[in-house]
Amino acid sequence: MPADELRVLMVAPTSFFSDYGGHIRILEETRALQALGHSVTIVTYYKGKDIPGIPIYRTAPLPWRPDYEVGSSRHKLVFDLYLAGRAAQVAWRVRPHIVHGHMHEGALIGGALARLWRVPLVFDFQGSLTGEMVDHGFLDPAGRLYPWVLRLERFITGRLPQAILTSSGRAQTILREQFGVRPDRLFALPDCANLRQFDPERYPQEARMAVRRRLGLPLDRPVVAYLGLLADYQGTDHLVQLARHLRDAGHDIHVLIMGFPNVDHYRAMAVALGVADRVTFTGRVDYERDAPAFIAAGDVTIAPKMSATEGSGKVLNYMAMARPVVAYDTPVHREYLGPLGVYVPVGDVPGLGQAVVELCADPGRAAALGAALRRRAAERFSWTAAGNLIESVYRGLTSEKGAV
Repeated sequence: MPADELRVLMVAPTSFFSDYGGHIRILEETRALQALGHSVTIVTYYKGKDIPGIPIYRTAPLPWRPDYEVGSSRHKLVFDLYLAGRAAQVAWRVRPHIVHGHMHEGALIGGALARLWRVPLVFDFQGSLTGEMVDHGFLDPAGRLYPWVLRLERFITGRLPQAILTSSGRAQTILREQFGVRPDRLFALPDCANLRQFDPERYPQEARMAVRRRLGLPLDRPVVAYLGLLADYQGTDHLVQLARHLRDAGHDIHVLIMGFPNVDHYRAMAVALGVADRVTFTGRVDYERDAPAFIAAGDVTIAPKMSATEGSGKVLNYMAMARPVVAYDTPVHREYLGPLGVYVPVGDVPGLGQAVVELCADPGRAAALGAALRRRAAERFSWTAAGNLIESVYRGLTSEKGAV
């Protein structure tokens, strides 16, 4: 191999690749590093889509759990035991210079491998472990288990990695103030946008209308679009409630909800609220083939995520597609959108409706905001720049260790 090539072992405790946020971050980081000449190998759970050009090693399936959905589950403990064993096998084959652990389980498994191979561990921090488990309804902050999980999180963040890549400035603040991580170990690496793939110039009005016909969307009404995971902590229930609010207020605006899982649950909610004819569910959307075109079908995009700790990478794709964005007012959304976002207090469904109505009624303002957001994405959130940052972190750690 070239003298300056780094061998990177990524530990991803998830079903890579699936078409949603955290997986897109892993995919784009890997491609950016490959473009710089580095070798990246990913170890992940047994489900997921293979990506040409990326070596992916998977665990064996659990005999009693051949199928599962994303999210927290008591079965993840066994998934991660399988993942640890598989990662150890792959590490022996790859002989990494760097172990790159995604999420806390990846950092925990990666930390053991990094010590075994005497190489640095980089932790890709995408949100607080305890915060996410509370958001997912899997952990009670007043329960007896909470202090133990918090202690584990402090061990993972404070003791194992030599560097932590954070998906937002808010995450850096949490790690410094709540977990006591030294600032010199923290490197801000926000989610970014693939500006070539998400290019609005490829979707003029005629192409957008063709996508609407393909999805069965109305051609004579504005469409507000969401693309991401479907879950209450993502605000999906608020999107269905938004459709009812718009109807009751006399506004003919259609709601396009794209993503998975729990599609049947939210479709039933739309039926119960009497807005099934005003909401379209697409199910899973292929990130590379369909996501740009489907986002382009919307006049306005929306980000109702309520988590205070997780990133919100979908917003970067909205920005790249030059769509105006209505978002709940969280630190992460403000970090991405800056002064160009249309913000609504968290949980305020009528506020979402008012913001959407105002943008749909003023296409000139909507277009100007979208164009400015595209420029902001190009200037601040490029995966090429992100790859250079990751490489510089790797180089600093491996030069200290004398690994390369």
